[in-house]
Amino acid sequence: MYIEQAYKGLTDSWRYVVSGAIIIIAWQVLGMLPLLTAIGVTSNGLSDVPRSIPKMIALLGSNLFLFLMLLSFATGLLAIFLCVKFLHRQSIKVLTTTRSKIDWNRFVFMFLLWGVISSSFVLVDYYWIAPEHYVWNLKLKPFLILCAIGFFVLPLQTSFEEYAFRGYGMQFLGVIFKNRWLPLVITSVAFGVLHIFNPEVEKLGYIIMIYYIGTGLFLGIITLMDAGLELALGFHCANNLFTALLVTSDWTALQTDSILKDISDPEVMGLTEIFIPVLIVFPILLFILSKKYKWSNWNEKLLGPIEIPENNNRF
Repeated sequence: MYIEQAYKGLTDSWRYVVSGAIIIIAWQVLGMLPLLTAIGVTSNGLSDVPRSIPKMIALLGSNLFLFLMLLSFATGLLAIFLCVKFLHRQSIKVLTTTRSKIDWNRFVFMFLLWGVISSSFVLVDYYWIAPEHYVWNLKLKPFLILCAIGFFVLPLQTSFEEYAFRGYGMQFLGVIFKNRWLPLVITSVAFGVLHIFNPEVEKLGYIIMIYYIGTGLFLGIITLMDAGLELALGFHCANNLFTALLVTSDWTALQTDSILKDISDPEVMGLTEIFIPVLIVFPILLFILSKKYKWSNWNEKLLGPIEIPENNNRF
């Protein structure tokens, strides 16, 4: 079972407290220094410092802003790995999967599956359903730079979120609560709350939290059922990468030099984009994955108690 992997390392409470502080400082303080420095150097005094993402992008350019913003997640990911290795004495492999080695075939399968599905939604909408909602946005040089950032840096951001929530977070909460369903619910809600300051929330309202929390729940379920992070890592990487490359808009967190630009009214399109993935697409994906990987014992893996090793008396 995946959460029990925590017991292959040290689970003293102080280690989680110290690790949590280190990860947050690395992510939100040290990791933000390059972006803040660039903004400070480029701005004409404190009165000219931008306070919103669109203004930061206007100041720095979309590619430079994206690269510097992603560095904070890369710093956070490094902090997770260092804390797991040196404070918890747990290997990255153990944090990632219950298998004898990380199954990259699972990652690639999920990456390609969701990449094709998510891209198909955009292309069908562009060519057949609502072409008037899009304008051609491709500029070759900025797009090629975006591709380099997308393939080499953006996966660090998605990996940070997966290791922080579905990995370290679920294992930590499993050690505390001794069950599976509370870590699943808490990390899903926390994952949604992480996105609460995204520009999409301002445009669509708090109803979009259904999508964010629903996505977190889907990723948590596939992690517990598959006893590893590989599928969640593949899905999240594909979701952000293909979105960044294919389509952008003026009201989303990922504003990039993508191929297309969505100029539609977000308030009109929002409900469809929120509910269809959560209520239809994700359940279908769960069915496909359960058949491919022969998942069973759903109640036990999602709701059952944690099996504590007999020689572990921490917490």
